[in-house]
Amino acid sequence: MESLWLAVTTLGRDEVFIVVLALYTWLVRPHGGRDLGVAFALSYLVNSALKFGFDLPRPFTTQPDLASQAAQATAGGPGLPSGHAQMSATLWGGMAVQLQRSGMWIAALIVVALVSISRLALHVHYPSDVLIGLLLGGLFALAAWHAHFPQHDWTRVAPPLVVLAIAALLPASAPRELGTGLGLLAGFWYARPAFTPPRDWAGRLVVAVLGLVMVFAVYFGLSALPADIRNLGLVRALRYALLVLVAVQGVPFVLRRWLPHGAVPVADLRAPAQA
Repeated sequence: MESLWLAVTTLGRDEVFIVVLALYTWLVRPHGGRDLGVAFALSYLVNSALKFGFDLPRPFTTQPDLASQAAQATAGGPGLPSGHAQMSATLWGGMAVQLQRSGMWIAALIVVALVSISRLALHVHYPSDVLIGLLLGGLFALAAWHAHFPQHDWTRVAPPLVVLAIAALLPASAPRELGTGLGLLAGFWYARPAFTPPRDWAGRLVVAVLGLVMVFAVYFGLSALPADIRNLGLVRALRYALLVLVAVQGVPFVLRRWLPHGAVPVADLRAPAQA
């Protein structure tokens, strides 16, 4: 069964989060994707701060033979709270609360439950790690719907500059996850979706394929930087901020034939999306 749980737990990888959040923003709800991205970044930062702040062990820390090498390879950093559980709950729960569709709720519950169970089945987390991760993820999912993240005038520019300044001050010994989270926060906060999703399936397919090619070209291209440079706090933050801006603004600009310019009316931002 381990191979099955290893496959399931990949749903909690960063690459999967990038794909899902990008497709949701392009194809379903641009402004909702931006708000969800801000909430996701905040959730990521809180998870990283708690992990390295508490520095609590994982089940295999004292019993190395409890989890296989393949399972241990999916576990980065300390144990509490579970990043896979928390970030999955934030992303999928955030989409569910924004869309308010029964099908989306069912899909979110299934994915989050499977990812959470996989962390226990692989013996890389204690139940308390997963439960606290789910609780935090649920709170940030609600924030993706209820919180108001300004994006006009100076309130759009000042917070990202402050966030990048914080990243520049991170010591070399700081966890890399902090730079990642700060970059995501700066990018999503500054991003201003100004396009409408394609309405036909052909357009959606073109946007999905070409958009993801562009995003991952940037993702893997920036990952090719020398390790001693790319892992500096400010450089890492700028990498992820650029990745977000390419996804939210660069892709729509290049693919404007299928993602035409035009902001969604404010009155429609909190209404359930139509099929």
